[in-house]
Amino acid sequence: MTLLPFIVLIGAMFLMTRSAKNKQRQAAQMRDQMGPGTGVRTIGGMYATVKEVHEDAVLLEVAPGVHAFYAKNAVGAVLDDAEYNRIVHGIEPSDDVDTDDAADDTPVVPDDASSLTEAEDETADTEAADEDKKTDLSKPSAAADAPKEDKRDDDADAK
Repeated sequence: MTLLPFIVLIGAMFLMTRSAKNKQRQAAQMRDQMGPGTGVRTIGGMYATVKEVHEDAVLLEVAPGVHAFYAKNAVGAVLDDAEYNRIVHGIEPSDDVDTDDAADDTPVVPDDASSLTEAEDETADTEAADEDKKTDLSKPSAAADAPKEDKRDDDADAK
């Protein structure tokens, strides 16, 4: 009965080490896929292109004409060309679908707010109606004749 917690603990440790070894194996396979011209992301989040692959290091081009050596373990992900171009260069992958057909299916969004305004004839009608209904901001005469209550600071309502 006292051996049961130890057996459970050893089993959990075995499962954790097994999954960690599996992740390491997958990472090693991913790094083996690297070749010159492959786009990669480092564990620090930098995107670069592989120029040379050595035994334990890679030469990355981090900017045009700028090269740096990195350990192979510093490569976090090997990206396919379409994903690398989308992230780094902003180039969306083009489909083999005819562009005219694709343009007909997508809704048209205007660049300005011109579609949100009313038509010119409706605007003219509403402007004419607005001129007829101008707001009178002057004081009504009945309110001017009404007596005003004088309240002073010394007239306190407190009891």
